[in-house]
Amino acid sequence: MRTVLGAVDPPLIHIATANIRRPVPRLLTRAADRWERRGPALARRLERERPTVLGAQEVFPGPAEMMLAALGSSYARVGEGRQRGRRGEGCPVFYDRDRLELLESRQLALSDAPEVAGSMSWGNPMPRVMVVAAFRERFDGRRFSVVNTHLDPFSPRSRVRSSEAIRATVRAAGAPAVVLGDMNAAAGSTALRALQRGDLLVDAWGAAAERVTPAWGTFAGYRAPTRGGARIDWILTTPDITVERIAIDGRPEDGIAPSDHLPLHAAIEVPR
Repeated sequence: MRTVLGAVDPPLIHIATANIRRPVPRLLTRAADRWERRGPALARRLERERPTVLGAQEVFPGPAEMMLAALGSSYARVGEGRQRGRRGEGCPVFYDRDRLELLESRQLALSDAPEVAGSMSWGNPMPRVMVVAAFRERFDGRRFSVVNTHLDPFSPRSRVRSSEAIRATVRAAGAPAVVLGDMNAAAGSTALRALQRGDLLVDAWGAAAERVTPAWGTFAGYRAPTRGGARIDWILTTPDITVERIAIDGRPEDGIAPSDHLPLHAAIEVPR
């Protein structure tokens, strides 16, 4: 199968976001959702696409190790579990060390106590986090930041407050930035309006010079993708970043959907 975006040459950077859908006990789910079926399909997709930076959601330690192996020996990851003790499900950022030097990283709770792992404040029934990583391109030293997150599906208030916290983090960084994640919110929602307030962040899909695929809805639920469905998975960038190409990969892997969400891929150029 061909890549939807695949390898890009410097100064372009291939960046992606993917909710991989956490493994669920076999007796509690249907065949399409079983990890033993989906995991190998996800690995094949990662081996083929190998984005320079991947922000993933719903990732437990076992799947994280599998994803890292599929991406290849040059890759590393930052980000841990969102529970107290940094356990459980997380939002790691995977990156290619051959292309990028990691300058710093941190994981913050989306709460009134961001430094306290597992903390909750805004009506979400489980902890939510953002993982922030700053990189330098080895090709010519360009610097940029990445924020990866997974907003709460139940609490609109939590999504808005989390969006405000992410936006404040991007503003404080004072550098070109990309925000990746499953926002559980579509275009025009209060959460997306909070993220994009003041034109600090723009939708990469709308800004792209070329859209490689149709505008599929990203929560496919293991069904064939549909045009015009809600895009709840997002790549947003600061306006100084150029988005050359963008795609939503709705193709199965040998008839198997790796997740109930569809991944987004973009080729971007960070300013000098």
